[in-house]
Amino acid sequence: MNVCGGSIRLAVDIGGTFTDAVLEVGSQRYTAKILTTPAAPEQAVLTATQAVLDEAGLAFKDVGVFVHGTTLATNAIIERKGARTALIATDGFRDVLEIGDEGRYDQYDILIEKPKHLIPRHLRFTVPERVDVQGRVLLPLDEISVESVAAELNVRQVQSVAVALIHSYANDSHEKTIRNILARHCPSIRVTLSSEACPEMREYERTSTTAVNAYIQPLMAGYLERLRALFCARGYTAPIHLMTSGGSLMSLEAALLFPVRLVESGPAGGAILAAQVAAERNEAKVLSFDMGGTTAKICLIKNFKPFKGRTFEVDRAARFQKGSGLPVRIPVIEMVEIGAGGGSIARVDTLKRIIVGPDSAGADPGPACYGRGGEDPTVTDSDVILGKIDPLHFAGGTIPLLPEKSFEALDRAVAKPLVLSVKDAAYGVAEIVEENMSNAARVHAVERGETVAEYTLVAFGGAAPLHAARLAEKLGLDRIVIPADAGVGSAVGFLRAPAAYELVRSRFMRLEKFNAAAVSALLTEMSSEAHALAIAAASGRPLHEKRVAYMRYSGQGHEIAVELPNRPLRDDDMPSLIARFEQEYRQLFERHIPNAGIEILSWSVTVGTADAPPTLLPSVSAVAGPDPVGRNPVFDAQTKQTILVPTVRRSEMRPGATVAGPAIIVEDNTSTFVTGTFNAMLDAGGGLVLTRKHKD
Repeated sequence: MNVCGGSIRLAVDIGGTFTDAVLEVGSQRYTAKILTTPAAPEQAVLTATQAVLDEAGLAFKDVGVFVHGTTLATNAIIERKGARTALIATDGFRDVLEIGDEGRYDQYDILIEKPKHLIPRHLRFTVPERVDVQGRVLLPLDEISVESVAAELNVRQVQSVAVALIHSYANDSHEKTIRNILARHCPSIRVTLSSEACPEMREYERTSTTAVNAYIQPLMAGYLERLRALFCARGYTAPIHLMTSGGSLMSLEAALLFPVRLVESGPAGGAILAAQVAAERNEAKVLSFDMGGTTAKICLIKNFKPFKGRTFEVDRAARFQKGSGLPVRIPVIEMVEIGAGGGSIARVDTLKRIIVGPDSAGADPGPACYGRGGEDPTVTDSDVILGKIDPLHFAGGTIPLLPEKSFEALDRAVAKPLVLSVKDAAYGVAEIVEENMSNAARVHAVERGETVAEYTLVAFGGAAPLHAARLAEKLGLDRIVIPADAGVGSAVGFLRAPAAYELVRSRFMRLEKFNAAAVSALLTEMSSEAHALAIAAASGRPLHEKRVAYMRYSGQGHEIAVELPNRPLRDDDMPSLIARFEQEYRQLFERHIPNAGIEILSWSVTVGTADAPPTLLPSVSAVAGPDPVGRNPVFDAQTKQTILVPTVRRSEMRPGATVAGPAIIVEDNTSTFVTGTFNAMLDAGGGLVLTRKHKD
């Protein structure tokens, strides 16, 4: 599915441990995986890009499209390394961030830890003004008060400001006036308006989203501008596109304004890849499993589309606890993310239990076996001890590993405290991290009302293929697909993403007072704005539009999406709107509520390129696999013994080649461990398909 313009396309994904690059030249693909450079992330991007260009015999000027995804926005929030940010709110609403939704994610915990706010109270200011829910001005903005606040911002050396006034989604004139005043008095300060970043109801979520955008904007703008300058200096002239959390591409110019949409951009690329893998193989139900160096991401994909949402939480104080993080209201692919990557640190707690993660050794110093100063044992160290990783060919031989360092770290931190052998300790670490991931998958499926055992596992990322078979055993799955170039899967997914931009605006309306003219005017305005933001990322491809109303029964707390016709609405559209809403409601809750009042809270317009229809892969006949290139001693989870396992090179397998488990199938950017439960075969698309030999 070639959705990006240009025959030479580049994608780079910055992760917490590795930076991955993928270069596609027609049907030829070149990949690189190098350690991330946390102090200057753009350096790893340049190094990885240069590596794939050198391999292809090309230069920066030859690249037609560059798609980038990064964890920098997420990390800046988690590590609190963003800008010195202030908030300007309506008088009486200084503590919206503090009050939140008045909920407690654990009502019985008297020592509950709430999320740490990005904006301290002494940097939250208010100004006299008031607008009602319909956008009528009840109290004009006091511009003298705004000028006074501007002077205080300069004194306190504020770098960025979030402006979030009451009901500004219905009338943004006061927020725009504040921006104009700040531009005159504080020209160096960046300003984010809630009416642009999140023009929706729900004051806490809107203010939080605006605060997050303001907090990371100077950092992300600086990084993106430096990256653009470095690429231009090397001859790159085409646009730079950014992957968003919603699974689409946005232009660099739009990303400079709304970097909040880049939070979780890397994982979204993986979900796009898994959806394509599912479509090519006609897999209606797929569980996407992306395990890198720092985290593991799990996403449900049904009928070739990942589940999507409109809000998520970042930097949760308690894992899996809804309400313990900072809410961000943007389009997002729904997934669960846990601290379970190759660099996740293992330890023994006071109850003599093995604990893995969520903290990670990252790229610097990295796992103990990297020999870069890391002393804590990690999942990668356990995999080395268990024999799943060849120390001489890790990351294509670019990172030689030191097994003795893994042995020392595991012996000191896990084996001796529990009076175990080092291999048993390594096995315990692997089992714990795999159980953590399988439990997260079960919970995620249950929350969506799905039976996880009905799904096919699609595994990618540097560490996922090593753990996929054992994860499938725990979840009762019969089928696994390891796509081609799985080690850099998210970056591959970037090149499959559509260019799109979604706008959501709140305009409350009851259906019995439906005003078709007012709604049509709003949707036309949103359409024009969305087209302007999407066209730069489309690279000349035709754009399509989708309109949605978020509806609910009067008094309910949440809405459901109902698609609208892509034309001006008429008053006689109301019966069809009711029918569509009731149909969607029945799909979720089995029955609708006859004759109940219905209201619309928000309207959405998405403008983007259309997905190309999937091409189903042909079936292939099974043939014998290549001869093993060696045999590795591997600790077997089923027999609890070390066994000699054949090692096969994936590059030597042709379509139909079959390898019986247990076996290790190696490639430059990852390795696949096939347990004795499965057989592996290379399909027509270059994917490794692991099929259960028999049901337990």
